[in-house]
Parts: sequence; C-alpha cells; structure tokens
Amino acid sequence: MTEHPSPPPSNSTHLVLIPSYNPGAQVLETVQQARAHWNPVWVMVDGSTDGTGAQLEALAAQDEGLKVIVLPRNRGKGAAVLEGITRAAEAGYTHALTMDSDGQHPANLIPHFMATSLAKRGAMVLGKPVFGPEAPALRVNGRKVSNGWANLETLWMGVGDSLYGFRVYPIAPLAKIMRNNAFMRRFDFDPEAVVRLCWAGVQPINLDAPVRYLTADEGGVSHFKYLRDNALLTWMHTRLFLGFLLRLPLLIARRLSHRFS
Repeated sequence: MTEHPSPPPSNSTHLVLIPSYNPGAQVLETVQQARAHWNPVWVMVDGSTDGTGAQLEALAAQDEGLKVIVLPRNRGKGAAVLEGITRAAEAGYTHALTMDSDGQHPANLIPHFMATSLAKRGAMVLGKPVFGPEAPALRVNGRKVSNGWANLETLWMGVGDSLYGFRVYPIAPLAKIMRNNAFMRRFDFDPEAVVRLCWAGVQPINLDAPVRYLTADEGGVSHFKYLRDNALLTWMHTRLFLGFLLRLPLLIARRLSHRFS
C-alpha cells in the first residue's frame, strides 16, 4: 500500500510569513520546506527583479496553502513584513512566524516555534542562532555588538539574539508599534522590533535554531552591505538608546515588580 505524507500542521491564528527580495532559486526550496511543515505560508515578494516572483506565483497556483503577494517595488524587509501582518490581521490571524527566503533558517523547527507560541500567546518566540563552522567570523562577532545594545536598551529582559529573523511575533502589538514609527522598514527591522516589543511588555522566549550560510555555489544570495547596514544599525541603536533613557524609570519599576511579585 502506498503511504501518503501526512499534511503539515495548521492553525487558524498562526501563519508563516516570508519576506523575499531577489533571493535566487533557493527561495523555491525554502518555501516548499516551509509548506511541508506548516499551513498556511505567505510570501511577500518585495519588488523582486530576479524572476522569483513569477516562479512563486506558479508554485502557489498549485498549492492552496501557499499565498504569494507581489509588491510593486522594493521597500525593505520591515515594510514587507508590515504589509504582510496587516493583511494577515484582516484575515483573522494573530501571530506570524517570520523567516528569510534564502535558505538560512530551519523550516523543520516551525512546528516547535508555533507550539511554543500557542502555549504562551502574549510572548514573542525568538530564534537564538546556532552557527556552523561555515559562518563568517565577521558576521558572528559583529552581531555581539547589536545584541549587547539590545540587552542594555531592554534592561536585560532576556533577548537571546536581536538580529536573527526566525521568530514568532504577536501581530497586534507589532503592527501598532510599526504604525507609530517611521523607521523599522529595512534591515533595522529585526532588532528594533524586539527592543520596542520588550518596551511594550511583550516577553521574549528564546529557542535555539541552527543558521546556515550558503555559498554562492550552493545558491546563497546576500544583500548585506557591511558599511551601509552597520551605519543603519548604529543610527537605530542611537535612537533606541535615547528612547531607553526616557523609559528607564518605567523599565526599572517593571523589573522590580517582577522580581518581588
């Protein structure tokens, strides 16, 4: 007797959201792996010019669990996520697991992250990257600076990693924060989102998750620009630190109340 694969887990409140910009052919495998582990999966094509938008639309035409939304121009990861969670909320979803489209994130851990979120819906579930030997030392060590600032700015609420985009967000508080903030639209989205959600009282839960750095021969595509993106992060943390100083009495009071409650 032929065995048929079991359908992926699904939930009426949680979806997978994949922002995508010129990721190369790797995106097809990434999306198919995500679909193998969850239903539904939405892909936000952020003005891609490499033909992957049309390829994803063709894939979605054969898969009711896959939705592809093609945005007319590239506006940045944060802008694509905001558009996605806005539409997801209108459709009745309350939580979104974000993951990159370039094959770096572990699709097999989607059910685990979703189950953790379902058990504690008010929290955000943050991936804490486990690096392999191929990970560039500059990237691994450089993120420690951003993580240090994020922990200071949240008064050590427990952010395991500020930059890893494999995480589950509660949609309502994230959308509210983003609509009230003119920033958080590009590479600065992930760290600023986690800091501002902590300020809003959203508890972080950290789960280990492997991260892969694919070579060009393996189909890896990177849009990271060292000087440009580090300048963006520096400006972001400058703004966040000023916001931290304004909120410091509230953050101290919150930490004390949790300690003695």
